[in-house]
Amino acid sequence: MTIAEMKAVKDSDIDFSDIPEADANFWASAKLRMPDRPKTATNVRYDSDMLEWFKAQGKGYQSRMNAVLRSFYEAHTSQTKR
Repeated sequence: MTIAEMKAVKDSDIDFSDIPEADANFWASAKLRMPDRPKTATNVRYDSDMLEWFKAQGKGYQSRMNAVLRSFYEAHTSQTKR
């Protein structure tokens, strides 16, 4: 397939049946990339249970939350650049 042909395929037409779900085993071996970029202070609201879970992971929980958000951001911005 050419890139133009791939771009023309609708997401609903893609067969993902051979791709396993990201279950607990996937996350057990996942690696966290910690970006080294300047940060901006801000006020945000999170679900209490989620915030407590990150805090329970120890020092640097805000940086880990940022890394998770960055991963999501990069995955989605790279899709729009294709």
